[in-house]
Amino acid sequence: MPKIYIIDVTNRDGVQTAKLGLSKLEKTMINLYLSEMGVFQSEFGFPTTRHETNYLRANLRLAELGVISPLRLEGWLRAISSDVELGFKMVPGLKHVNLSISTSRQMIDGKFKGKKSRRDIINEMTAAVDTAYRLGAETVGVNAEDASRTDIDYLIEYGQAAKAHGAVRLRYCDTLGYDDPFSIYEAGQVLAKGVALPIELHCHGDLGMAVANSVAGARGVIDGGQDAYINTTLNGIGERAGNADLVATVLALTKSKSFAGKYELGQPIDLTKSWKIAKFASYAFGVPIPINQPGVGANAFAHESGIHADGVLKDPHNYELYGFEELGRGDPEMVETGREICAGEYSGISGFSHIMGERMSWHFKDKEEAQEILELVRYANVLSHKPLVEDELLFIARYPHTAKRLLTMTPLGSAEPDPILGTDSRL
Repeated sequence: MPKIYIIDVTNRDGVQTAKLGLSKLEKTMINLYLSEMGVFQSEFGFPTTRHETNYLRANLRLAELGVISPLRLEGWLRAISSDVELGFKMVPGLKHVNLSISTSRQMIDGKFKGKKSRRDIINEMTAAVDTAYRLGAETVGVNAEDASRTDIDYLIEYGQAAKAHGAVRLRYCDTLGYDDPFSIYEAGQVLAKGVALPIELHCHGDLGMAVANSVAGARGVIDGGQDAYINTTLNGIGERAGNADLVATVLALTKSKSFAGKYELGQPIDLTKSWKIAKFASYAFGVPIPINQPGVGANAFAHESGIHADGVLKDPHNYELYGFEELGRGDPEMVETGREICAGEYSGISGFSHIMGERMSWHFKDKEEAQEILELVRYANVLSHKPLVEDELLFIARYPHTAKRLLTMTPLGSAEPDPILGTDSRL
């Protein structure tokens, strides 16, 4: 039976959320956490955006050296040959890309104002796919923006053209959250049969159904005989009403009545990393986790009703579909109530060495090394405007040259030498 894979788009769609954003170090930490969790692929950014250049190159280098593994890193590009050429020029190490163009009559008429026909859309997309492979791409996925408002026969034609030029997946984008579980199941099944390619489901929550639509669409794709790829974001962060939440989606795929034991993930997801990654995303974005968020919300395992409390104490399965331990919860939340030493943009060497040594058992070989790492930590705090978490501090200490690249906002030209990474064994 075909399988279901997770492609997380927090570092592309999530960071497009109005009024929110992430530093390049925070985006890198998310890629590391996604890799630890077992997610198949991260849509890690925009290769044609200049302020992303150093971050994208640094993360690809981390992947080459096995620091980010087995997670695949994939860039998002418009399905325009000139954009593809620019993306590969700015980020030469790209191996996986998704190319996007609008396909609905509404967007062809409303965005392109009659300057493009349906045939033009297909021609531009296929030319962009050819360009990506010519420049060294290993896999190319093709996105149909606003697919849920696109005529299904045209989507099949579009997908078949993409397949003929070597595309490995067709992304069905419910860009406005217009679908419902019944309509997207049918669309997924029809496309899987008609295009004979794996189908990605990219769902938004404008009607509150992003997770439901994602799993229903995946079921339709599998029932149509193809692998399904679901797009998620951490804590459901995304444009307007957000995207399908990673943890909630995996729980639905592994715990729900129609999926558990019947539909299989392509690679295992370690749910015990859920609490850690959700907390980090909340801290990095500055957005609290909703109290009733599945699995990771403050009330996800809280019981006040007398009947419920009595029942869960007798047997947790009476009122819980899954245990809090499965989500990596249960450790006490430590809150400093006395003296607290923080590492910030104005920290000194004494306090910083105390934090790294006493709290994280990280010891520097000499004062010069400690001073070098502290300077990077100061800059990271300036960029994020908040104290770093322990994993970020340890990342900077382990990979100072990569950290320096992530903190550098002057992009390198593709033909220029790389003075930051060089061949330093510390990355």
